[in-house]
Amino acid sequence: MTAETASPAAFSKSEMMIVAAARELAGQRVCFVGVGLPNIAVNLAQRTVAPDLELVYEAGVFGARPARLPLSIGDPTIVTGATAVVSMYELFSFYLQGGLVDVGFLGAAQIDRFGNINTTVIGPYDHPRTRLPGSGGACEIAINAREVFVIMRQSARSFVEKIDFRTSPGNLGGAEQSERIRREGGWLGRGPSVVVTDLGIWHFDDDGEMRLDSLHPGATLDDVRATIGWDPRIAAPLATTAEPSSEELRLIREELDPGGAYTA
Repeated sequence: MTAETASPAAFSKSEMMIVAAARELAGQRVCFVGVGLPNIAVNLAQRTVAPDLELVYEAGVFGARPARLPLSIGDPTIVTGATAVVSMYELFSFYLQGGLVDVGFLGAAQIDRFGNINTTVIGPYDHPRTRLPGSGGACEIAINAREVFVIMRQSARSFVEKIDFRTSPGNLGGAEQSERIRREGGWLGRGPSVVVTDLGIWHFDDDGEMRLDSLHPGATLDDVRATIGWDPRIAAPLATTAEPSSEELRLIREELDPGGAYTA
């Protein structure tokens, strides 16, 4: 272990996932932030690889620079240093639908191979086993942000062959169908570009299907195949995700999530 990086035993799978997701935001400018794991990932990115990142929160805040990690999209700290505080209607109409959002960063309860997301129900819609929070602004973000990033823990229950409800469209049934429907519908975004889990980093190939491009330290391909509902596409060569630095871990543990709400 050096001053720059930590050994795999020194960080959790959740910390690795958050760090990997934050790094994907390098070079991005405006990010619409979802609640939960996306919230800590983008705030870490703003403190590390993307210091000029403008955070957009659904409550009506554009260009937020929160003094601490917001507890929700309604936390008063999200107005800290904000460029603008407007109504939700104005935010969605003039900023999101106006094409001013580069990345929508979302979480998910279920996702399929084409990046379609379910945050509505588990089981039949009329008689669900579990009713989830629903879309909120996620569907509009998925349609209108220039690209979509997803962060979620990987399991056989979440990475499924067929999602129970399509809350937010990804690449629909594949890249060709997605491009046609997005064009005909006047959607501004090109859809999902990256999915970061606690096992690795997925990008999308020319068919619009997820491809595992990087495996996190300590994870194996057997772990990946055991937690996914389809035969996954694997990049050749398959990269290994760089370990978290000591500074990235310090920021998570001391500034962003000292209570371990996201990383426990």
